[in-house]
Amino acid sequence: LTASGIKFGFFRSVPNIFGIPTGHGIQLALVCLGLGSLFTQFPILLNILRYVGTAYILYLAYKMFGSLNVSSTEEKSRPLKYYEAILFQFVNPKAWVICITAVSLFYPEKENLIVGTLFMVIMSTVINIPSISVWAFGGSVIRHYLRNNNLKKILEWFLALLLLATAVSVFLYKT
Repeated sequence: LTASGIKFGFFRSVPNIFGIPTGHGIQLALVCLGLGSLFTQFPILLNILRYVGTAYILYLAYKMFGSLNVSSTEEKSRPLKYYEAILFQFVNPKAWVICITAVSLFYPEKENLIVGTLFMVIMSTVINIPSISVWAFGGSVIRHYLRNNNLKKILEWFLALLLLATAVSVFLYKT
């Protein structure tokens, strides 16, 4: 979201801002409704997801280099569409781990399955949207300082290294 805010500004990143909690809400509902037990029964699925997610994050880190072109003259890229942000959550291993952890810790046990699931999804969305909006807003602020090529290169490297560190932590994480 920071890179999206930098490249496209806050308002063009809004579909991404709303797609992420929508996808996460669907994930959370699926885990509440029993998908989490599938991951418990077949832990290899989480490993596969971890490898796919790590590979995708590494790809994003690679794409970060040279990507913060804020001039609108030759911009070929575009921000994620709403449905793309939703789909991204399904290959995001951190999002799955968050869902499984949230359900195991915070699911209201003595509540009806539907009411408990709605509670989890609504609370997640209420927390998620303002939290992730800060990243896109921060990127849109940084955008104004990227006319300096040296600063732009430093930021690209920094963001790519953060993605690389994320990929390494996801890869090394043992369930």
